Amino acid sequence: MTEFQKAQQSADFIRTIQPEAAEVGIVLGSGLGGFVDHLQDMVRISYHSIPHFPVTTVEGHSGELIFGNLNGIRIWAMSGRFHYYEAYELNETVFPLRVLKLLGVKRLVVSNAAGGLNPDFEPGDLMLVTDQIDLFPDNPLRGKDALDFGIRFPDMSGPFDTEWQELAKKRAGELGIPLHEGVYVGTKGPSLETRAEIRHFRMIGGDAVGMSTVPEVIAARQMGIKVIGFSVITNQCLPQIPKEFTHEEVVAVANRAGGKLLEILKGILQRS
Repeated sequence: MTEFQKAQQSADFIRTIQPEAAEVGIVLGSGLGGFVDHLQDMVRISYHSIPHFPVTTVEGHSGELIFGNLNGIRIWAMSGRFHYYEAYELNETVFPLRVLKLLGVKRLVVSNAAGGLNPDFEPGDLMLVTDQIDLFPDNPLRGKDALDFGIRFPDMSGPFDTEWQELAKKRAGELGIPLHEGVYVGTKGPSLETRAEIRHFRMIGGDAVGMSTVPEVIAARQMGIKVIGFSVITNQCLPQIPKEFTHEEVVAVANRAGGKLLEILKGILQRS
């Protein structure tokens, strides 16, 4: 069975539970699951119950596909994503996005918890992702099955939608929420960065670093989905700071900052 056939089976199953379509998808990163508390008329579908779906193993990721309404906008929200370090292949980590495409999603919000490489960033800050650097050891489009979802060589020179970005900056300004802009570096994980790696990531142009998002953006662009990305800066990755960080601390900071991101999302979804 091909990946496309599997995705069709997953989408068909989901439609038996929620036949209504939504054009917006949101991938919720570590600690940002509280976003779904603001959705109305929710329908929750456990990843365990969806044919061919992976299952998340990370704390802070509940593992549900949630349909809901945010101020009149219908949304599919992924409460929990999949990572290369969980022993999934990259094509498996983006499988849910391929299902969302079949369910009618045309616009995608990706969010993540990230370490701040830029010394101007502090824990709890938000960063609008303007570009990305792919340091994963594989690509989610590798293999012939990926051709069923789009072209072999998608243009990644502008992976994020500029109109959506302008709306986000305008909305953040109206709310008085500082919104940094920067480049996200995607690494395989799960070990956190050494000081030498932090210096390297900064030298090649990175402003934040994490273990997700990059494969999702690649897959979305192949399928013609418009993307906007946000990072919640949960810790400072600076060589001169000799502090050890834990995943629990990352989730706690992301939880506290999630409200600011929610307010920005409300604005851009209503105006786009």
